[in-house]
Amino acid sequence: MNLFNRVVPSRRPAPLPPQRSVGASASPTAVLPDPNLTNLSGEWVVDPAHSRIGFSVRHAMVTTVRGCFLEYESRLYFDAHDPTRSRADITLFTSSVDTGVEQRDAHLVGRDFLDAVTYPRMRFTSTAVEQTGADLFSMSGELTIKGVTRPVVLDMTYIGSVTDPFGYDRVGFDGTTTINRSDWGLTYNSRLAEGGAMVSEKVRLQLDIAAIRTPTGG
Repeated sequence: MNLFNRVVPSRRPAPLPPQRSVGASASPTAVLPDPNLTNLSGEWVVDPAHSRIGFSVRHAMVTTVRGCFLEYESRLYFDAHDPTRSRADITLFTSSVDTGVEQRDAHLVGRDFLDAVTYPRMRFTSTAVEQTGADLFSMSGELTIKGVTRPVVLDMTYIGSVTDPFGYDRVGFDGTTTINRSDWGLTYNSRLAEGGAMVSEKVRLQLDIAAIRTPTGG
């Protein structure tokens, strides 16, 4: 039974980022734009309350189903002076997939697709970073799904950076790539009477990243 066209609503709360204790003087006027990359070197972590690590896939050849992963761990490093030394490591918990439909999510975490019981995590680890424009980057890496590791290339765009009212340094990046799901063993499908596939082989991965600088020791 394919469940990509069910319409049962689902709501799951996203975890909130840690909050730094501040005095009453903090106000929105404290947001300070940083128009360049020179001050961004250092360690960062993805803020799940303001980020989305998602995907989209064509369904029944005529519409698009979108989803995301609500739970993940991340370690990011950006080197403004030598972007090739930058790196990213993100682990996603497969059972946290959310498409807005509980029955479809249950199908996705089952053995037909992600098999979250056997493979509770999927992971992206960067292997190389190249700056291709003033605010454009190409990040090569290895994506592991269901125990299969294959290379992918993310096209990344630098959105901007600020210091928020609570004193956190924040930076934004968008990233995207398209993969063939069968390359990672996600081969389940059913055929349409017209001859097409119920679920497209191509899956677009979309990362809307808001990251918070990790405080340095000392």
